[in-house]
Amino acid sequence: MKIGLGLYRHMLTDDNLQFAKQAGATHIVAHVVDYFSSGPRIPSSTGKSSGWGPTHRVGKPWTRDELEGIKAKVETHGLVLHAVENLDPGHWHDVLLDGPKRDEQLEQVLNTIRLLGEVGIPNLGYNFSLAGVWGHRQGPFARGGAESIGFDEAALGDQPEIPVGQVWNMDYDQVQDDTIGEVTAEQMWSRIERFLHAAVPVAEASGVRLCAHPDDPPVPVLRNTARVLTNEAALQHLVDLVPSRHNSLDFCQGTVSEMPDLDIYQVIGRFAAQDRIGYVHFRNVIGRVPQYHEVFLDEGYVDMFRALRTYANNGYDGVFIPDHTPQMTCAASWHAGMAFALGYIKAAIRAVEDS
Repeated sequence: MKIGLGLYRHMLTDDNLQFAKQAGATHIVAHVVDYFSSGPRIPSSTGKSSGWGPTHRVGKPWTRDELEGIKAKVETHGLVLHAVENLDPGHWHDVLLDGPKRDEQLEQVLNTIRLLGEVGIPNLGYNFSLAGVWGHRQGPFARGGAESIGFDEAALGDQPEIPVGQVWNMDYDQVQDDTIGEVTAEQMWSRIERFLHAAVPVAEASGVRLCAHPDDPPVPVLRNTARVLTNEAALQHLVDLVPSRHNSLDFCQGTVSEMPDLDIYQVIGRFAAQDRIGYVHFRNVIGRVPQYHEVFLDEGYVDMFRALRTYANNGYDGVFIPDHTPQMTCAASWHAGMAFALGYIKAAIRAVEDS
């Protein structure tokens, strides 16, 4: 089993890559999306917030030079670029929305998959949802008052519908007064199935795994739009739509742990045994939907050593990244939190593999 670190585009610096190497990571998951935050979404009692701001700089389709440059920079530090995560909404908003540019944008995504294969990037993580990560609050929810992310469905109040021109909390066009209105689960499954039937054969031919992230937060409806990847049966349905290891999961253990009425160890074993995990977001939580918060790896309700043993016993030997983690009180809060998580994962993997 291998240790990785996820870095957003603006964080793909020599210093952060050197930090990853020093902390024991061997792989990188890069979030190559052109966005920047310009304001809070759901503020917490501390005045801080989580989630993307409303301003989004629509990126051009990724080029060979761009991806080769990122890969080369990662490799310069003795690391492996394991995945590119999250397609830019500007690249495929009408695939998600079933809009007028759907076919054109789908072909663009297929070309991106081919390009990843040519460059030698083996995984593409994606989120097939409309509301995205919305409704989280940031506050002192982890041990010792460390800043972390929480969710309380009862506190959301009236949820604004998604305006035309926006998806995934990012503005891909000038936002209008009209909204996209209700989107049903049946409509979302139809769109996902169309996407997978077109994309998986291209992914197979290109040697790229498509890795779907579960809906986070895992609630069935958000902002009047259905979210379908919110339970164990739905994740199984997704991978069954096109039976191929190239139709896999970005297995966000934190999000799956937040889902009600499931046994997290059983779910890990189920998808690991099917070889349907491209990589793992390894984090821990206290609580489940409708109320939970993220905590340090050794603090939540999941026994992370037992989880690692379950992955290993069912044949998974891939990459684990901390995803995100509570930020510690110091001058380098993100780095401290990540260093704690990476050190914990490294020691836990060693213990599991030696046992």
